[in-house]
Amino acid sequence: MIKIQKSVYDRPEPSDGKRILVMTMWPRGISKEKVDLWMKDLGTPRELIREWKGGKISWDGYTARYGESLDGKEESLRRLAEESRKGTVTLLCTEKDPNRCHRSLLKSAIERLQ
Repeated sequence: MIKIQKSVYDRPEPSDGKRILVMTMWPRGISKEKVDLWMKDLGTPRELIREWKGGKISWDGYTARYGESLDGKEESLRRLAEESRKGTVTLLCTEKDPNRCHRSLLKSAIERLQ
């Protein structure tokens, strides 16, 4: 079950379960020991990150485009769904607000597979 969404800069806790980084690029200053698995193909495409952070698209536009970016990534989505069936999974990226982050969209996509 995907129960937790955190910033990769938050301190790891035993309740995190498997910590999975879902970013296209590795975040600065983070050691590999803080992450159990890196699924970079499920991160936000770079162009979409620039548009969202630059205020060029709305959250609704971001949501639609991120959903489109998952097309063809069914194998990775199934793998993440399988990890979440085995135990607790924490999705990690650099964004602090889980409500305005692709992690919440990814979590919803995984829950639809289960």
